[in-house]
Amino acid sequence: MSKNVVDMDERRSVEQEWRRYTKIGILFIGLIILLFLLFSSVFIVREGEYKVIRQFQEVVRVETEPGLAFKIPFLQTVSTLPKYQMTYDVSQAEINTKDKKRIIIDNYAVWKIDEPRKMISNARTVENAESRMEEFIYSVVRTELGQLDYDEIINDEKSSRGSLNDRVTERVNELLSRDEYGITVVDVRTKRTDLPEENENSVYTRMVSERESTAQEYLSKGDAQKNETMAETDRKVREMLSKAESEAEVIRAEGEGEAAKIYNKSFSKDPEFYNLYRTLESYKKTIGEDTVIILPSDSPYARLLMGYTE
Repeated sequence: MSKNVVDMDERRSVEQEWRRYTKIGILFIGLIILLFLLFSSVFIVREGEYKVIRQFQEVVRVETEPGLAFKIPFLQTVSTLPKYQMTYDVSQAEINTKDKKRIIIDNYAVWKIDEPRKMISNARTVENAESRMEEFIYSVVRTELGQLDYDEIINDEKSSRGSLNDRVTERVNELLSRDEYGITVVDVRTKRTDLPEENENSVYTRMVSERESTAQEYLSKGDAQKNETMAETDRKVREMLSKAESEAEVIRAEGEGEAAKIYNKSFSKDPEFYNLYRTLESYKKTIGEDTVIILPSDSPYARLLMGYTE
C-alpha cells in the first residue's frame, strides 16, 4: 500500500515539472513570436528616401520623414524609392536641323521623385519613369533643335543653347505633369553634339572655308582701316610740315631783315672796310684752283690781288 502511495506522489511531481517546463516553453515561444512580430512591424526611414507601404500590392501610405515607422506584419510590405536628385544619361539620337543637317545629340537629365504615389500608379517603377522621361526629352529636343540652323547649334557666338536647355526642361516638366508621373526634371543639358561620320568631312571643309572667308574679311577690313589711318596721318603730317615751313619762312624773313639792319648799321660806320669785305667775298665765289683772270694792272680788283691797298 505504501509503495503505491510513493509511486503516485512521484508521478504527480513529474507531471508538475513537465507542466512547469511546458508553460516556460510556451512563454518563451510566445516571447519569440512577439519579438518577431514587433521587429517585423518596425522599419527605418532614412534621409534621402521614401518608404512605400503596400497592402495586397496597393499603396496604403508613403513615409517621407526620417525615423522609425510601423506596418502590419505579413499583410503589409515596404519598398524604397530615392528621394534625392538622380542623373539619367539619355540615349544619343540623330536629329535633323532646320537647314536639313543631320546631327547626333547626347543629353543627360537631373531629376527627382516628388510624388511617389503618382509615380507608382502611372509608371510603376523607376526604370519605367526614366523611360517615359527619356521619350519626352527626345521629343522636345527634336522639336526645339528642328527650329534652329546647324550653325546656331554649334557656333558659340550665335548659340542659344542656354535658353534652349531651359525651354526643354520646362516643356518636359509640362508633359510629365500632364500625365501625372509624379517626377520633376531639374535640368536637361547637352553633353555633346556630333555629326554622322558620312557628313563630317564635308561639314568640316565648309567650316574651314567659312572661317577662311571670315578671316579674309577681317584682313580686308584691317587693310582698309590701315590705309585710312595712314592717309589721315600723311595728311596731318603734310599740314604740320606746311605750317612749320610757313612759320619758318616768316621767322627766316624776320631774321634776314634783322641781319640786314645789323649789317647796314655796322658797315655804315666804315664804308672802306665794307668795300674790302665785299671784294673778298666775291673772290670766294669767282676764284678757284684753276681760275684764270685777265685784268688791267691798274684796276682796283687787280691791285687788291697784288697787295696794293692804297
